[in-house]
Amino acid sequence: MTQYPALEVKHKSGEEFFHIEGEPLNENLLSFWQWSSSDLVSNTMRGILAEYIVASALGENHSHRTEWDAYDIKTKEGIKIEVKSGAFIQTWHQKKLSSIQFNIRPTVCWNSQTNTRSNEVIRQADIYVFCLLIHKEQDTIDPLNMNQWQFYILSSDELNRSLGAQKTVVLSSLLRLNPINATYSELPSAIKRLANEDVKNHP
Repeated sequence: MTQYPALEVKHKSGEEFFHIEGEPLNENLLSFWQWSSSDLVSNTMRGILAEYIVASALGENHSHRTEWDAYDIKTKEGIKIEVKSGAFIQTWHQKKLSSIQFNIRPTVCWNSQTNTRSNEVIRQADIYVFCLLIHKEQDTIDPLNMNQWQFYILSSDELNRSLGAQKTVVLSSLLRLNPINATYSELPSAIKRLANEDVKNHP
């Protein structure tokens, strides 16, 4: 049977042109990115942006994002991180600010290299980083401004212990679990500190 191994994904510059059999058209890849990814407040793009923000804080943004992987980021130290995002302001018309709720559903593990799934339903990452776009003014909201984000960091062990197989958690319930509250610049040290505490608790 023919096998199709995972494709090698190479970094793009944005200058690559759309073409017809090598004959370039007027549009390049940057124009596609501008068309598809300019709304940084929308749920889907904000979630991807949050992953990038955490990866960049950790210096892990030099490869590429793998969609549907078991977890979002793996550090050089081997720490597996799941990133979730929320925001009070949305792209669409709102009558009031959004309530904050994060997805913490346990999942089966999918290996992107082998296209295989595990049978065990668990939280795949070691640590969850909940990224909240805390700014509440439409006119000045800017997801590229790191001061408009707040980051809450919690171990999967704590989620398992406190919430079991619960699929979602609202902000007030999350805060009652006493997560580490960090700014962008504090993310690397906070994540490493929590990971080290987990190792001590589970030698």
